Amino acid sequence: MSNPTHPVALITGASRGIGAAIARRLSREGYAVAVNYASNAVEAQALAGELAASGAPAIAVRADVSDGEQVRQLFDTVEQQLGTVQVLVNNAGILKTAPLAEMTDQAFAQSFAINTQGVFNTLREAAGRLGEGGRIVNLSTSALALNLPGYAVYNGTKAAVEAFTRVFARELRGRRITVNAVAPGPVATELFLDGKTPEQIAHFTKMPPLERLGQPDDIAGIVAFLVGESGSWINGQVVRANGGIA
Repeated sequence: MSNPTHPVALITGASRGIGAAIARRLSREGYAVAVNYASNAVEAQALAGELAASGAPAIAVRADVSDGEQVRQLFDTVEQQLGTVQVLVNNAGILKTAPLAEMTDQAFAQSFAINTQGVFNTLREAAGRLGEGGRIVNLSTSALALNLPGYAVYNGTKAAVEAFTRVFARELRGRRITVNAVAPGPVATELFLDGKTPEQIAHFTKMPPLERLGQPDDIAGIVAFLVGESGSWINGQVVRANGGIA
């Protein structure tokens, strides 16, 4: 089943932050949006209701992306309720920082389960599900270029995502599906701000030459470009969206 009136976009981890901004932007551009969430049911349902009230279909679907079976069920639900997925945005992720020598086994495993295994699971499922000419956008991080102490494990999870992006773009040859990644710098979301002192936030704000933190809408606009017609010739690339920080 396809949805010619409203192409279908599935966004993981979309209940808040960058994911919610992407959902709102794609909904405004006419996409039927599946808001995936792991635990924030109230926020996800509210966002789906908000989007549906604006005119394009939207649903909230719970799934832990680190679980392959739940990812299969996620795609099943979206196909049944909205139609064939045309756009996949891998936004779900966690940010746990600590010096490598102090990182616990549990934090390491959780980081790779969600940030890396989660992307692997959705990409593998998308290989057999996305329609001709589909679009995939994975979220990475500009922290990879900064080599900040405490970010070794987080950077490792995202370095794998960038590797997946480049190779998967080539593996989908012949189907007109593009696979790209967006690597934000510091963005003013709860994920980024949580646990940081005002001094740390001020430091990150001053780091880019543009002297501000990114906003979720900054990233949503880049994703919208990549999944739209104007971005159709960009494939296998990582877009560093960071105000010049790196």
